[in-house]
Order: sequence, then structure tokens, then C-alpha cells
Amino acid sequence: MEEKIRRSHGRYVFSFVVLIGLLVFLVIWNINGGSIRISADEIFQILLGRRTDDTLYNIIWEIRLPRILSAMILGGALSVSGFLLQTFFGNPIAGPFVLGISSGAKLTVSFVMIFLLSRGMAATSAVLIMAAFAGSMISMGFVLLVSRKVNKMSMLVISGVMIGYICSAITDFVVTFADDSNIVNLHNWSLGSFSGMSWDNVRVMAAVVVISLAVTFLMSKPISAYQLGEAYAQNMGVNIKLFRIALILLSSILSACVTAFAGPISFVGIAVPHLVKNLLKTAKPILVIPACFLGGAVFCLFCDLIARTVFAPTELSISSVTAVFGAPVVIYMMIRKQRQG
Repeated sequence: MEEKIRRSHGRYVFSFVVLIGLLVFLVIWNINGGSIRISADEIFQILLGRRTDDTLYNIIWEIRLPRILSAMILGGALSVSGFLLQTFFGNPIAGPFVLGISSGAKLTVSFVMIFLLSRGMAATSAVLIMAAFAGSMISMGFVLLVSRKVNKMSMLVISGVMIGYICSAITDFVVTFADDSNIVNLHNWSLGSFSGMSWDNVRVMAAVVVISLAVTFLMSKPISAYQLGEAYAQNMGVNIKLFRIALILLSSILSACVTAFAGPISFVGIAVPHLVKNLLKTAKPILVIPACFLGGAVFCLFCDLIARTVFAPTELSISSVTAVFGAPVVIYMMIRKQRQG
């Protein structure tokens, strides 16, 4: 028994070392990656705050670092949001994008952006997050209504996809009647991208995500009990009604924050929690939650690097790249679940 515990602890340490190592490696690669190459010595000097060259200083501090931090924060948030939804529905294929939650957030943010831009006003980060949260909650409400009517989880996932298509169709309809300048701004955002992030954006998203993550981490024990069934959780003193509301709110806030700043990003919320649980060989929330955040940060940093460098100077949408790497994981999960069933 002691040997088994020791082996498990060794695996947990190894997993976190790998994730942190990959994160550091990708941060360095992202700082140096781009159309303008910067030597390691210059990067080190600039990160210490020494202005060896104003142009290079601005490229790193005003463009690359905010983008890197945004990819880390939002990628981690999306992954944790996916883990919470998978826990809530008891299905490894549940995620903000698949259940139409991201599309609902995209719809309301589109309305707000077009409304404000048409009046010559800029949407603040707080307004976009609130709009995205409202859209997430509306979509989640529809998903919950459907979940009461259907018994099979596959039907719930299909319903979520349909809700996503409806929201996307309405968004496209709204964009059709928007001004040309509004369409350009909205089109760039709707494809999904970490470009154009500022330090103000980073501060706002960090505040929202850190608070949400702290609350999620404090709920590790109730989540662990809930994973063993509602009856078991109730016997352990968990208020199921409040707990389920908390899961919905936290997952919606996290996915809304991502959509508000970076647009809809696909498959991260499904693929990363699955990969992390396979790496750790456990579903313990106290380990999976921080590992999901690190895994989401690594996954999005890697995908963003590909999005902006493979066909440079043309930049791919981040959602297209995450789909290329995330979709095969989802297909594998469905095949594996079918075999086990």
C-alpha cells in the first residue's frame, strides 16, 4: 500500500514538473518567436527593464508579453471551466464550446459591440465580461432545460451543439446588418485570437480568473464527493442545490471571461482536462484543478505560437489551431467511451 502511495506521489510530482517545464519553455519560445528575432541576451536585458533598443523593448513589453500572459490565463480558465462542466454533467465530452455556452457569450458580446461601436463608443473590459456572462447563462439555461427532458448524455451534447449553431446563425445575421467598420472589428474578434491584448486587459482577466480559481480550489472537497454521486455528496453534508449553482456560475464566469477577451475558442475545455487526468492517473480535484490550469496554459501557448508563426505574416485564428489538436482527442474519447460502454 505504501509503495502504491509513493508511486502515485511520484507521478503527481513528475506531472507538475513536466507541465511547469513545458510552460517555461513555451513562454521563452513565444517571447523569441515572431517575424522579428531577438537574441537571448537582448530578451534577458529587456525583461530586467533595461532599454537596449526602444523598438525591441516595445515589441516584448507591449505586444508579446501581454499576449503570452493572456494565452496562459485564458487557456487555463477555459480548461478549468471544461473540468467543472464535465463534473456537473458527469460527461467527459461536456465543455463550454460543445454545449453552446461560448456561442451564447459570443452572441451577446456581438450585440453589445455593434451597439456601442455604432454610437462611437468603445466597450470596456467589464462591459464585455458582463455581456459574455449573460450570454453564457442564457445558453446554460437552455442546456439545463434540455437536460431535464433527455436521459442520454449524447442527446444533451447534440442539443448543446444545436444551441451553438443557433447562436452563431443569429450572430451572423446581426453582423450582416452592421456597419463595415463594425464588421471588421467583430469579424477579427469572432475568429478567436490573443492578439491586440494590453496590460489593462491582462489585469482585468487576471483578477476575474484568479478569484474564480481560488473559489473553485476551495470547492475541491465537495467536487470530490460529487464525483462519487449525488447521494454520497449529500451524505457528506454537501448542499447539492447550492453546489450545482456554484459550479454553473464558476464555469460560466471563466468561459465568459475567455470569450469576452479572445472570442470563442474550441476544444480546449474538453481535450485538456482529459489529457491532464490521463497524465495524473487520478480525478482528484485538488490535483486536477491546478493541473488543468497549467495544461490549458501550455496548450493555448503552443497553439498561439503555431497560429502566429507557421504562415507568418498571415495569422491563423486560435480556434482553428485548437480544433486541429483538440478534435482528435475528443474523437478518441468518444471511441474509448463507446468501447467501454
